[in-house]
Amino acid sequence: MKLKDVLKSEAELPLTKKTAVNFIVSSNIFMEQFQSFFKQYDISMQQFNVLRILRGQKGKPANLATIQERMIHKNSNTTRLIDKLITKGYVKRSICPENRRKVEIIITKKGLSLLNTIDPELNILEETIFQPLSTEEITTLNSLLEKLRGSQSA
Repeated sequence: MKLKDVLKSEAELPLTKKTAVNFIVSSNIFMEQFQSFFKQYDISMQQFNVLRILRGQKGKPANLATIQERMIHKNSNTTRLIDKLITKGYVKRSICPENRRKVEIIITKKGLSLLNTIDPELNILEETIFQPLSTEEITTLNSLLEKLRGSQSA
């Protein structure tokens, strides 16, 4: 769908403004699709991200700082996310035996089972979203996005 159709405007925008608005509109559309997808599993995108980080630990516990630094959504309240996942039985929190000030978080079997259920369906959603693009276009898009992000950290 053309940007002018989404915005319901025939106004000509400067190329950089058009690109920025196009990026934001597309991002919002994708975010809504992902939020709707995760809602059926009664988790948020941020909670899913925490579960994936913990699964990546391969059975080793993680602390809050480790989880926070790996989060896609850097503004997330990691403590609150962990609390909600504990309530749902997807993660456990314990005190580190060697350092009582350190809190360790580990994914439970129930959390791993949820991820195993979600993964194939999420793969289908991601493939559907990017189906209009060729493999070469997807590769180019990834390179361009990484280039844009790299320019922001300088």
